[in-house]
Amino acid sequence: MSKKWIAILAASFFAAHAWADEASLKKTIEATYPKVKVDSVVKTPYAGLYEVFLDGQIIYTDDKFSFLIAEGRLVEPKTKRDITGERMDELTKVDFASLPLDQAVKVVKGNGSRKLVVFSDPDCPYCKRLEQKELSNINDVTIYTFLFPLEQLHPDAANKSRAIWCAPDRAKAWNDWILNGQLPKAQGTCDTPIEKLAELGRKINVTSTPTLIFADGKRMLGAYPAKDIEKAMTAAASGAKK
Repeated sequence: MSKKWIAILAASFFAAHAWADEASLKKTIEATYPKVKVDSVVKTPYAGLYEVFLDGQIIYTDDKFSFLIAEGRLVEPKTKRDITGERMDELTKVDFASLPLDQAVKVVKGNGSRKLVVFSDPDCPYCKRLEQKELSNINDVTIYTFLFPLEQLHPDAANKSRAIWCAPDRAKAWNDWILNGQLPKAQGTCDTPIEKLAELGRKINVTSTPTLIFADGKRMLGAYPAKDIEKAMTAAASGAKK
């Protein structure tokens, strides 16, 4: 047998062995924590650590699940790369093209050339801060706001969401409320997408507001500064061109 074929067989063996380790580790974790859904298990190149993605977070363990590292970040010292952060960006990516933008309040600023989705609760103070202090300083973007009332925190948020959605001019109604605290005078009734958006949020693991989703599918949680949002939109546009 040639050296080439020996190398190919060896690579296949080690790849299969690694897969078996990952699969058996997944079973061990799920047996230990039966209520937890393990989305993926991947061996890292660092000290025999395995990356485990579950319940929207990354933990680290060894092949025997003899310990676990939770809420820790894996950082490459030489390059200062936040490995955990980069992996979270990849693992929580959303297929932007699949988002139901027709179920969003659409606000166009400037030429509207860039796209941004925001899951927002009308009574969320951080959502108001995001709109008033940060998004107000960003131009040339189309913002699609998914009304996402968190009723366990804000009992009246669903009513406000319905009032905004059923207004004749949704964009104006949203801006009047989120920027000036004024709801539409006529409380119209209509079919709303609020329940569908709640289901969408569960599907893509949106658990807090505001949650921003960029055109490349990456997300940002919270009222980040305008400069950080601009940077993320630029990176998303650059990725789309490639």
